[in-house]
Amino acid sequence: MVTVAINKGRPGGVRCKICGLKTPADVVSASEAGAGYMGLVFFPRSPRHVEIAQARELALAAPLGLAKVALVVNAEDDLLDAITAEVPLDMLQLHGKESPARVAELRARYGLPVMKAVGVAEAADLKAIADYEAVADQILLDAKAPKEATLPGGNGLSFDWRLIAGRDWVRPWMLAGGLTPDNVAEAVRLTGATQVDVSSGVESAPGVKDAAKIAAFVQAAQSA
Repeated sequence: MVTVAINKGRPGGVRCKICGLKTPADVVSASEAGAGYMGLVFFPRSPRHVEIAQARELALAAPLGLAKVALVVNAEDDLLDAITAEVPLDMLQLHGKESPARVAELRARYGLPVMKAVGVAEAADLKAIADYEAVADQILLDAKAPKEATLPGGNGLSFDWRLIAGRDWVRPWMLAGGLTPDNVAEAVRLTGATQVDVSSGVESAPGVKDAAKIAAFVQAAQSA
């Protein structure tokens, strides 16, 4: 498996991914807080969507050690070709209904580590993890979006963390869905997660990151 250098943040701390960054100030806030990953969203229906030129600027502004992740949803090769040609990335995050075969195809095509999101609402949803572990470098466990939702993630919803309490998988995994500075420590303690992902939970408005909330989130996660 291809691996990606990961900034572990403060010693002994949980690795945090701040997703949906849109401004250079967001990048600074994530880095100064001690995050290990920054997420760039390429999904037009999301309030966190960035154009390729904008994403390139943000990625180039990222300090060494802050892993740059491109989040895409059922993206075609043309879009991924354009993104990877212009934006210096460390990882692809597939947040749609990509099959294990598609995950393997993209991983081989672009030579980048791939994180595959798996939506969770009930225990049966965890069965898909084994199929994706065979082809992905990391797994993201996120709350399954409601049927009426227009976004596959970033809806501010969490799933029942008891479903994964005490569980572990072959590949590194990350917990997402409804996390905030107020509940992330509890989530880490209950699930044993060593990596967490946040987007709407550190915003003052949809798509608008709050530096104080980012700092509070990372501090809470890493102190759990």
